[in-house]
Amino acid sequence: MKHVVWLLLLIGLPFLVHSQEENDTENDSKRDRVNHYPAFEAMKIGNLQSTKVSEKGKVYMYVSHRFGSLKGGLGTFFGLDNASTKIELVYGVSNNFQIGLSRESLRRTYAGTAKWRFMKQSDKMPLNLVGFATATINTQLDEERYPGIVFADRLSFAYQLLASRRLHDRVSLELAPTFIRQNTVLTSVESHNQFALGIGGRFRITKLMSITIDYAYNFHRPENSPYQDPLTIGLDIETGGHVFQLLFSNAQSSNEPGFMSLAEGDWSTGEIFFGFNIVRVF
Repeated sequence: MKHVVWLLLLIGLPFLVHSQEENDTENDSKRDRVNHYPAFEAMKIGNLQSTKVSEKGKVYMYVSHRFGSLKGGLGTFFGLDNASTKIELVYGVSNNFQIGLSRESLRRTYAGTAKWRFMKQSDKMPLNLVGFATATINTQLDEERYPGIVFADRLSFAYQLLASRRLHDRVSLELAPTFIRQNTVLTSVESHNQFALGIGGRFRITKLMSITIDYAYNFHRPENSPYQDPLTIGLDIETGGHVFQLLFSNAQSSNEPGFMSLAEGDWSTGEIFFGFNIVRVF
């Protein structure tokens, strides 16, 4: 839980400092901008889904790279030799509903997603409220290790309720209660059904650059689990209406069941993965 405390301090302190410096006129002007612009410019904060939803008819192509551990040093060129790539297509069915398909090379995972917006922050609405669901297929499960495996055993699911608020011209926060179902667990100590709470934030440092951070606490992770709670720190760079994201995380997967349940790295030992997301809109 100590990561959560630091997370709140890191993304809450700048807001508190700036709020002390504003007069009433500035507050009115900033309040208009806060309610007009989205809490997050990208569909993901880092690894955690944000409350951004595609516009109707837009197609987004995401290419996500997650390299191997930096701890590998020169032997793996600081992880660059062990890259995982995910390609995802997202389509806006309406202004409040999107669907997506992806393939991630890590565990040769296919995924389908759906995201829908219930509420949008405005002068009358205090926050953004979005639902997210995904189903993934692990095609790398070995039939020799799992005799008699059937298609359903390869499936994992995640369901999230995303609640965010742009608190300030520079600061946005999000909470993401999450339910994860893994039909096959990779170790004997893991639970098939898991509950987690994600928390994330964005702090805009310039007009085109923001620092992001997200963390998920898994309530069903046993003490002897080989996996960790995921913590991701990133830098967003806005370029012509698009966002380029640089990320450091202790999770190599970018699929929700993968990074929330199977984060294999550990920040305290330097087991960190560098990665980035790039997007093209059609």
